[in-house]
Amino acid sequence: MTKRIGFACKYMHPDQMQKKKLLEEIQRPLNTRSTTVQWLNRQTREVAEERLWELMVHNIQSYMNLITYVGGLPHELRMVRLGSDVLPVYTEPTWCYFWRKPDVISYCEKNFANVGKQARALDVRLSMHPGQFTVLASDNEEIVERSIEEFEYHTNVIRWMGYGRTFQDFKCNVHISGRQGPAGIKHAVNTRLSPEARNTITIENDENKWGIDASLELVDTCALVLDIHHHWCREGEYIHPTDDRFARVIDSWRGVRPAIHYSYSRDEHLPAGFTHDTMPDMPVLLESGYKKAKLRAHSDYYPNDKVNDWALSFLDYADIMCESKCKNLASIALHKYLTKGDIWQDKEDQQANKNQKTIKELLTA
Repeated sequence: MTKRIGFACKYMHPDQMQKKKLLEEIQRPLNTRSTTVQWLNRQTREVAEERLWELMVHNIQSYMNLITYVGGLPHELRMVRLGSDVLPVYTEPTWCYFWRKPDVISYCEKNFANVGKQARALDVRLSMHPGQFTVLASDNEEIVERSIEEFEYHTNVIRWMGYGRTFQDFKCNVHISGRQGPAGIKHAVNTRLSPEARNTITIENDENKWGIDASLELVDTCALVLDIHHHWCREGEYIHPTDDRFARVIDSWRGVRPAIHYSYSRDEHLPAGFTHDTMPDMPVLLESGYKKAKLRAHSDYYPNDKVNDWALSFLDYADIMCESKCKNLASIALHKYLTKGDIWQDKEDQQANKNQKTIKELLTA
């Protein structure tokens, strides 16, 4: 069984010191692009539809390119979260009609199917994460309706890629969020989501109101994602993989390998001169006047080896999704730390050459 470390949504080239324009040109083929409702509303319908079509073509191809890149990494790094903006304004009332047009649906069905085939051929584990405004447990019915619509948009993309057919063949993650809490999630999952949505939804413990105890009320409803940084922020506790609560999280996956989320506080929000051979102590930090809201912010990389050792102790039980600002660069660095660089000897390493060749092919396609 492959133990994976993944990254979220965006490819970053190893040399980030290049000129901004050149860097954008290098990274663009692997990353989604978007537009705004305001821009679309200023255009004629013809111009706006042409722009949405161009974005659809680019973004679906960027999915393919990103998955191809990830598929060229060591097997332990073949895991990626796909961006939610692949089909811009999909649920926006004024422009959602575009995504219901027969020719648009036909293009999506055909080309997303190819993306899914590529992911399965290269053994890349995929996921998505609808944004913070997807609040399935809200006590406002209008918000719940919009949230279900947003989640089903993601489900359409997942379905077109050939997933959602079996329990957790694809992970689509949301926080509990909303005053109804676990009860609201249960109602949405059991009565209002499509079969494919029910197969793919995962619920993540929150850093504010709804922690792991609330998540565990859903063990019989859906798979659960443990966010270890959220838990540390909320409880001040470094939970361990041998904890009975995590055993229940594992059980919620019904035999499928779980995934957890890992992030780390930014250095500028920790005490000056804080050394990375010590694990930050939340109660001490709060007593010293440090703000929990700032400590929640994600770091660029994972500089703390002590915290890394703790996070990587989960790898025997679950794959790790890195939620860090430097995306693939951070997940690769964490993997190098785990393996002591054994398979990353230098730029002449066979695997590194393969990855660079893959990128060159994508850029010239």
